[in-house]
Amino acid sequence: MADVRLSAGVMADKIKVVMAILVLGSALAGFYVYDSQALLLRWVLLLVALGVSTAILLQAEVGRSTWSFLRDSTIEVRKVVWPARSETVQSTLVVIAMVVLLGVLLWMLDMFLAWIVHLLTGQGG
Repeated sequence: MADVRLSAGVMADKIKVVMAILVLGSALAGFYVYDSQALLLRWVLLLVALGVSTAILLQAEVGRSTWSFLRDSTIEVRKVVWPARSETVQSTLVVIAMVVLLGVLLWMLDMFLAWIVHLLTGQGG
């Protein structure tokens, strides 16, 4: 008996998702089909359809879990401690200095290896 209810719930969720996609898809198609109508009216109808589609989707398990994930994500983003401007500038300057230093060191290594190859083979620059 529980399997039947579970199966019916899964099927109902699939139907809700399909309905949400159909509502949004038909509104999007209507936006372009009725291009002779006022642009403001088409945008309002598209936004209304987006709201209806979202409301339908939130009734399904996938919509509720997505909404919960988004809500939890915004809570976690608020917990992030962002660096101060001076710390950001300092870190950026250190990264730039290290890139330049390693670039020069790799250039010198390349020149040294090219010199060794030239000595050994008599070829190269």
